[in-house]
Amino acid sequence: MTRQMRTRRDFLKTAAAAGLSAGSALAISRSAHAAGSDELKFALIGCGGRGTGAAADCMTVQKILGHKIRLVAVADAFEDRAKGALRHLKKEFPQQVDVPPERVFSGLDAYQKAIDCGVDLVVMASPPGFRPAQYAAAIKAGKHVFMEKPCCTDAPGFRSLMQTNELADRKNLKVVVGLQRHHEAGYIRGVQEIHEGKLGDVVYIRVYWNGLGGGGRDLGKRPPDDPNEMAFQVRNWGCFRWLYGDNIVEQHVHNIDIANWVMAKDGDFKKAHPIEANGMGGRCNRGNYGDIFDHHFVEFTYADGTKMFSQSRHIPGTWDQVTEIVHGTKGTRSVNVGHGPKLESGNPYHQEHVDLIKAILNDTKLNEGWFGAVSSMTAVLGRMATYSGQIVKWDEAVAKGPDESPERLAWDAKPRSLPGPDGFYPFPMPGVYKAY
Repeated sequence: MTRQMRTRRDFLKTAAAAGLSAGSALAISRSAHAAGSDELKFALIGCGGRGTGAAADCMTVQKILGHKIRLVAVADAFEDRAKGALRHLKKEFPQQVDVPPERVFSGLDAYQKAIDCGVDLVVMASPPGFRPAQYAAAIKAGKHVFMEKPCCTDAPGFRSLMQTNELADRKNLKVVVGLQRHHEAGYIRGVQEIHEGKLGDVVYIRVYWNGLGGGGRDLGKRPPDDPNEMAFQVRNWGCFRWLYGDNIVEQHVHNIDIANWVMAKDGDFKKAHPIEANGMGGRCNRGNYGDIFDHHFVEFTYADGTKMFSQSRHIPGTWDQVTEIVHGTKGTRSVNVGHGPKLESGNPYHQEHVDLIKAILNDTKLNEGWFGAVSSMTAVLGRMATYSGQIVKWDEAVAKGPDESPERLAWDAKPRSLPGPDGFYPFPMPGVYKAY
């Protein structure tokens, strides 16, 4: 059976099992970067706009820390995107890009070829539905990882992430997640002051990502000369929940993550999540926007009774708001206080890579995969509540939440969501959709 034809579930099970049982799991792979080496080599997996930006952010660290950083491989599902990103990055960083044609990979298995190029670090920015399997492959191979948020789009993906996080800790590998507020001075100081009691006891938290648009777009009618449904969905990944997660997962995870951070007073992100959610949502935008919603409202409840009220929306002409506000017994304010500790960079997109490279060079413990996974699953929990219109419990959602990905990942395979006779994709109906 080829790698491309293996099911996602089989891959996640075998990757986790092989990594956790192997005798070498307790040691860093030979390919992992050793402290004192004069350069760090990385591969980019996922060559869209965010991936190109993340690779640029990583290479910018060379000017900040003075350590040589080289891009040596790129991979994407589509050859044109891999080559397009490479052209852009070569122009911007001519001395740091060393990617010959034989290290430009495309296809659904391209990520593994990039991982196997002798790199120290993998930068992952492919559609989120691919993240758990790609993360598992990188950690199994002994690579440090930067992965964009969200880290999963469903419960099976979350379970895989948590297994891989354990393996990353065993191998002493460094992991950073693109929830860049954790590397922004104003948020660092703001959360610290809340944990120190400046607002008293937290009563409830309001979080928003209300915007005019996002990853989804009107797909219109499928062109008659575009028969490959899998390729169509992967190229238009922002319209399909198995790849995108819906806007509550792909974008609003930033704000949801801040609430979880506020609730993680002891630093244990594995426990800092809501225990249930209920909500409502739907779609107002007319057109063929795949199988996702364009608005969500969720009431999350934490174990101590604290509430998080969450809004996310992608509708033109509506109130545009992206923020996080904490209400405490001693006051109310935004989490971001606008000032904080002095960092190497005032740009959090650069600073997250600075912190990752420093951890690699100094061999200090750093695994953001834990809060990346938990916050991503929190957003999935909220989506399950809005889709179903029911109260959804964390433990049941994690254990029984459906696998949103295709049973087989290959260009000739069929995704679970297919267009009807009118060319439109069905989307969930609250009261009909079952969370699990």
